Amino acid sequence: MKKISDKVIGRLSLYRRILRETLILGTRKLFSYQLANSAGISAAQVRQDLMILGYMGSPTQGYDVHGLLECIEEFLDDPAGQSVALVGIGNLGRAILDYFSGRRPNLSIDAAFDINPEKTNGVIHSCRCYHLDQLLQVIEEKGILTAIITVPADQAQGVADRLVRAGIRGILNFAPVRVKVPPDVFVQDIDIAMVLEKVAYFSRPK
Repeated sequence: MKKISDKVIGRLSLYRRILRETLILGTRKLFSYQLANSAGISAAQVRQDLMILGYMGSPTQGYDVHGLLECIEEFLDDPAGQSVALVGIGNLGRAILDYFSGRRPNLSIDAAFDINPEKTNGVIHSCRCYHLDQLLQVIEEKGILTAIITVPADQAQGVADRLVRAGIRGILNFAPVRVKVPPDVFVQDIDIAMVLEKVAYFSRPK
């Protein structure tokens, strides 16, 4: 199977969000240039991305929104569903649990971990919370391959190491530090402070 870049996967996810919003508005047909305008890219890029799916539109009527949405979902989602682990039940961790609760039926946070005993042995936003010492056992039992890190910077690498040893293959890292993992483990770093600094810079009058 041809390797798909993370940028393509990111755009397909964006198309899915746009198509869902389009269906809510009652639109049933969409041309590539319309999808491109909403995504902020070129129509040629849209058509190139959709060729990967093997989904064809009509030159006169465009793409069937519902059919294209189903095709993207079949490509992106595991039909059996995927479980996610979250490590760090602080303010950010709780906010993420709240956001994802019931939002993605095929992608759900099914286990959360922390070292604070006051935050474990309970349920937060429908997610069972465990002590970090149970991480290996729980991840193996639930067959989890994806994890989110929301711990302080000085704890992030240690958590990442534990996750890799437990068999995690993909990490979304919110800690303000890059973590080192083996080449076969995918990591997406999101430093909120760095992103805000970028936005603040471009918002200043030049």
